[in-house]
This record gives sequence, C-alpha cells and structure tokens, in this order.
Amino acid sequence: MRNSACSGRWSLLSGAVVLSLLAGPALAADPAPQGPVPQNDLLNAELWMQRSVEYKANALAVYALGRIQLDKALADKNWTSATEQTGSYQELPPAVVLDLDETAMDNSAYQTGLVTSGTDFSPKTWDAWVKAEKATAVPGAVEFTQYAESKGVKVFYVTNRSADQEEPTRRNAQALGFPMGGNVDTFLMSKEKPEWGSAKSARRAYIAKDYRIVLLFGDNFGDFTDAANGSEAERMKAYETVKEHFGRDWLMLANPGYGSFESAPYGHNFKLSADEKRAKKIGALEPWVPTAQ
Repeated sequence: MRNSACSGRWSLLSGAVVLSLLAGPALAADPAPQGPVPQNDLLNAELWMQRSVEYKANALAVYALGRIQLDKALADKNWTSATEQTGSYQELPPAVVLDLDETAMDNSAYQTGLVTSGTDFSPKTWDAWVKAEKATAVPGAVEFTQYAESKGVKVFYVTNRSADQEEPTRRNAQALGFPMGGNVDTFLMSKEKPEWGSAKSARRAYIAKDYRIVLLFGDNFGDFTDAANGSEAERMKAYETVKEHFGRDWLMLANPGYGSFESAPYGHNFKLSADEKRAKKIGALEPWVPTAQ
C-alpha cells in the first residue's frame, strides 16, 4: 500500500536517511569506462551462468528431476539410458554417468576470465585452470551424486579433460564433495585409453559392460551421442531420433557459453578467425525483419 502524499517533510527526510544507511556504498555509481568497452561474444552467456539466479534455478531443477527419474529407474530393471547397453544387463549394478565441465563442475571463473582479458580459449590457459583446482560445483550436482551413492548407485564422470589432468580433477572434485568411486576408477578421461577420444560412446560402452547405466547428464549433445559434431542438419536429424530420451533418462544442463551448438554453423573449423566464425553464426540465424513503414 502506498503512503499518503501528505506526509511531512520530516518523514521524507528520515526515510531518505534510512535508505541511505541501508544501501551504504552499494549505491555508489561504478566509474564510467575510460574508453569503448570491447565486444565479446561470451559476455551475456557467462554473465548468465556466473551471476544469474535463473541459471542456478535451472540447474537445481535438472538435478531435482534427476532424483525423481533415478528412483523410477531403480524400480525398473529394464531401464537403461545407454544406447551402448546390450545383452542381459538387468541384474547389473546401477550407475549414472555425468559429464564434468558445466554439468557437475562450474568453470565460469575461467570463462569470465576470457571475457575480461579479451582472450580466447587455449589449451595452455585451460590446463593452468584445471591444475589450479578452482572449479566450483554446479548447483544441485553434489547433492544429486551423493543421493545416488546413498541408493547404491555408482557415479561415473566421463570427461574430455585429458588423462594428465586426472589427478588435479580428482582433488578438485573430492574437495567439492563428489563421490569418488572407492576402488573403482570412476573418472574416465580423454585418451586415458588409446581408443578413448573426445567422442564418449566408447567410454559409456566400457561402463555398460559391468553396470546398468540408468541416467546420463550433460551440457552438450555430445555428452549423449557421438552424432554431435555433424552439420546443423545432421545434428537435427540425430536429435529427432533420440529426443524421447530427454527429460526421461538423458538430462541436459544449460550452457550457452560453448559447445558443439556454437561450432556447428562454421563446420567445427576452429582455424577460422573470430570474424569468420561470427559471420557464419549470424548467417545461420533465421531472423524476423519488420516490414518498412
């Protein structure tokens, strides 16, 4: 309810003083930029992922759905989420498979560093970030994995971090509270075995030999199928063949910052310049253009 417009000068003054005291220095204006602020394609995506409540709410919702679906999967011995699962798997112990980066572990500090420094991803800076062990947990991820472990479910992490990054990755994950697998190697890194490249199907097949995989979690189409790196048309065709999995046994975290969605318009040709990539991405859009008045 609004206050009366006839309130006295004292009430106005005292109200202003109270607001000033409550706000403190937080209301001080940020200094004006001294020059043009360079544009960066990552800015809005990384601002959303690092600072927004909407991102946190989205992640929590995905992992809350994960608990519901996990309970259903444990009650149904025929339930499997892995297309690689073959043979008589019904009596195998259950497992869930999570990607790490932007699915379980939050690397937004690294990503926002690219924005503020005006640089691009590089293997050298990424390796330094991994070995700094500063990643945080995606909201809901630790709690879900601990819940799964409490139900007797083995938690595997299938990541494209490299094999030589496994130890710092393990230490970082353990410090955050993720289940570590006991005497089972649950961190399956890229090139840990010669046949384990960036495509993840071979690693899921490796798990599926000994476990019934009941849920997959990821932030990129490639965390669920090896058909992720085709053209946009090929990706859409692949999506149509597997879309019934999403929301049931394939659970997708939002990541507008990077992934195969971003590189598909320029044919995953990372040798192109930033301007060439941007032109290809803009060319892939289907805009509405208002008619001239």
